[in-house]
Amino acid sequence: MLFYILKRLAVAVPTLLVLIIASYLLMHAAPGGPFTQDRQIPQQVLDNLNAKYGLDKPLWHQIASYVWGIVAHFDFGPSFVYKDRTVNQIIAQGFPVTLTYGGISFVVAVVAGVFLGALAAIRQNTWLDYLAVGISIGAQVLPNFVMAPILVLVFTLWLGWLPGGGWEGGQWQYLILPVIALSTSFMASIARITRSSMLEVLTSNHIRTARAKGLPRHRIVLRHALKPALLPVISYLGPAFVTMITGSVIIDMYFSTGGIGKSFVDAALNRDYAVMMGVTILVGALTILFNLVVDILYAWIDPKIRY
Repeated sequence: MLFYILKRLAVAVPTLLVLIIASYLLMHAAPGGPFTQDRQIPQQVLDNLNAKYGLDKPLWHQIASYVWGIVAHFDFGPSFVYKDRTVNQIIAQGFPVTLTYGGISFVVAVVAGVFLGALAAIRQNTWLDYLAVGISIGAQVLPNFVMAPILVLVFTLWLGWLPGGGWEGGQWQYLILPVIALSTSFMASIARITRSSMLEVLTSNHIRTARAKGLPRHRIVLRHALKPALLPVISYLGPAFVTMITGSVIIDMYFSTGGIGKSFVDAALNRDYAVMMGVTILVGALTILFNLVVDILYAWIDPKIRY
């Protein structure tokens, strides 16, 4: 197992390096620049700004300095728009917000999705199966940009139970609607994957053997069926987890949570390439990390995958 983890790490590190370089080149190739906005500024001022941020250096020098700053000091550099703030500070302000509601959404989606999917498979072709499948389909066809205004309309405007936006330090009243809006579609996908995988496992030979031995149903499900049935679910959880904890732009913008998604949108509108680079690298690093975690979990559950 240790050799397998080292081998996967050996692939992950250069992948992240390629991501950083490719992102920098794409930002550099984008039309316009961080200081060429609506109003025209004198050439001398523009030259001074480029010199201040090192943009007058050759491209290879800029990339090398940027990569060294991240590797050696975990420093994403200064923001091009907010003169008194660095990219690290902007990420440090928004990321905990997104991590909070994204992490809760992930737990809700996994627990509810696995429960619904397993229940539907165990009670196949009963009213419980139809109910679970109906809930999953209903949740699947309601993406978060549709779910969010519906939740606000019902729970804020009609019933007046919950606030329709804001954060207020992450108080539970402000968490409920973003968590529901973000977790619903992921829960539906997990339930669908779990159900189909569970149905396949329940008809396999080792389950028939367990039944023939007279093992109780709950023991067959929990000890012999659920673990192999979760393999396809685990492969889905890696990118799903990253999507949730790095934030949904829709959730951040609609509920005004102040998460990392809003920082990315503001940076794109203001051509703050430094912040865009920082958020892009953060998302890429988390994607690589959690795909690595998923691969390790996969290898732990099914040792044949290591070879």
